Amino acid sequence: MSTEGLPMVVPAPDLPARVRIHEVGARDGLQNEKTAVPTAVKAEFVRRLADAGLTTIEATSFVHPKWVPQLADAEELFPLLGDLDADLPVLVPNQRGLDRALALGARRIAVFASATESFAKANLNRTVDESLAVFEPVVRQAKDAGAHVRGYVSMCFGDPWEGAVPLHQVVKVCTALTDMGCDELSLGDTVGVATPGHVLELLALLNESGVPTNALGVHFHDTYGQALANTFAALQHGVTTVDASAGGLGGCPYAKSATGNLATEDLVWMLHGLGIETGVDLDRLTATSVWMAGHLGRPSPSRTVRALGTTQPDKDQ
Repeated sequence: MSTEGLPMVVPAPDLPARVRIHEVGARDGLQNEKTAVPTAVKAEFVRRLADAGLTTIEATSFVHPKWVPQLADAEELFPLLGDLDADLPVLVPNQRGLDRALALGARRIAVFASATESFAKANLNRTVDESLAVFEPVVRQAKDAGAHVRGYVSMCFGDPWEGAVPLHQVVKVCTALTDMGCDELSLGDTVGVATPGHVLELLALLNESGVPTNALGVHFHDTYGQALANTFAALQHGVTTVDASAGGLGGCPYAKSATGNLATEDLVWMLHGLGIETGVDLDRLTATSVWMAGHLGRPSPSRTVRALGTTQPDKDQ
């Protein structure tokens, strides 16, 4: 099938002119792998993502290796990326993680909160309030150091242990993170249960609670095939930051029902068809995901990668 001139550009009304993709494949994607990916491969992955035009690439996590052994090489990896012309956020779980990140020159920091008690206990081994108390001095120190701080909020739309999550519960955590100084929030549909109306309702309630749309990003998983529909709803509301993972890598090691993240290629195909600028070269991005799939020994779950990346190269290509 010829893809010449595809996707055909047909804009829809009242959508942003440009979307910033917050690429999470190198961190959120690879942390879920059963075996560790070599540091050199991770570094090359990030470089290829940057070459494809992605300008925000979450590089790694400064968590204790006991909890996420796949990212135990953060101190080795991060210095290898210092020459890249891209923002390289890193996840920090606590004061110690922040100190390690700042010592290596990280200037974009992310903290990771939960909207539900069950997930906070499983992922952070604390209650929601206890985890927020831990993050407050971390955010303050990061801001004092001149860093940009992102706050992830997991289980915004549903929880595998608790079921439906009340909207006011999500708003409470989001406003707490905003009040302590987070520059932006990422609303996580960790187990992929959101639907478009749910997304619009939460975004509207956050605005009513004082959290502006320009401080919000969305992070959808495709468990029920709703990730792109939910993204479109967020775009209609005015959101211009969307998290995605090259090749659809990732899930969540603490939520077993979570499947892969929204694939960056699938997102780019939709955005380009809508005439929304991303700065991303889809062919280069697809080639990068095919290359990484070769290293992981399995095909990419991204529908766009499968449609465009018709051959599986040797991992050394």
